[in-house]
Amino acid sequence: MRVYNIHEAKTHLSRLIRAAAAGEPFIIARAGTPLVKVVAVSAPEEGDGNRTGFLAGRIAVPDDFDRMGGDEIAAMFGGAE
Repeated sequence: MRVYNIHEAKTHLSRLIRAAAAGEPFIIARAGTPLVKVVAVSAPEEGDGNRTGFLAGRIAVPDDFDRMGGDEIAAMFGGAE
């Protein structure tokens, strides 16, 4: 993530806001010390990345899923299962 000092952020604020709105967050720092992080309002919060179970009840995985196509795959590598 890019870090900009306050002067640089003020000078290029319009461009930086467009980039943040497009999904490129940035940090504004004073004397090298990070002060604020700028992200789009619609951006997901950090930690919201865990999507385990989001398709629960919507899909079905066959019991033989881990064996599907085994013969064809083995034949591609010159062996037989």
